[in-house]
Amino acid sequence: GFDELLEAPGKPRNSAEGLCDYFAELPSDELEARHRAVDAAIMAAGITFTVYSEAGNIDRAWPFDVVPRIIEKAEWDGIEAGLKQRLKALNLFIDDVYHEQKIIRDGVFPADVLADSKNFREACVGAKPPYGVGAHICGTDLVRDGDGTVYVLEDNLRVPSGVSYMLENRQLMKRLFPELFARYDVLPVDDYTAQLYDMLAALSPRAGDRPEIAVLTPGVYNSAYFEHSYLAQQMGAHL
Repeated sequence: GFDELLEAPGKPRNSAEGLCDYFAELPSDELEARHRAVDAAIMAAGITFTVYSEAGNIDRAWPFDVVPRIIEKAEWDGIEAGLKQRLKALNLFIDDVYHEQKIIRDGVFPADVLADSKNFREACVGAKPPYGVGAHICGTDLVRDGDGTVYVLEDNLRVPSGVSYMLENRQLMKRLFPELFARYDVLPVDDYTAQLYDMLAALSPRAGDRPEIAVLTPGVYNSAYFEHSYLAQQMGAHL
């Protein structure tokens, strides 16, 4: 497998040198104490996810890895451009299958796959959503191959979830290792919920009015309930 931290035993990658030096300076009991403090904070904040099993629904605390993953900006810029391109292509696909269906006429996409799709909505044929966008949020799962190449495992467009855990992870990491943020120029993620609100508000049919935004949830027993309540609270939206 590909080791994101080390390029050889005992030899950190350039991007991880500062991180490895920092951990080397930190007493082991101090690291353990900080980890316990974060685990306690996770429990106190109720950051959980539900595991559905035959034995019932089990709420589990969000697992927090004390070793951060460092992605250099040059690599991230390439990933970011690819994700934007991919989401544009997905939205063009959605727009096409509900309108002209050129992708089927050109033989790129099999007609029977669309005909057999339980997710295709006849009522949406011909619909023209604002900006021509059918998927406003995408939860893209990324994985690294053995040679370090990043691939997309899947695109979650219908029910994307997980961003709240990323945002909470960043806050916890800041509390756990504030010194690391002084060593690294870390790109911020704090404005995600503000951007989410602005994007949803821009879809309102009444331009200029403050829109009423709601987050729909199946309720407290849903596996992503923490996320639903977190996003609603952060945006000032109804849950």
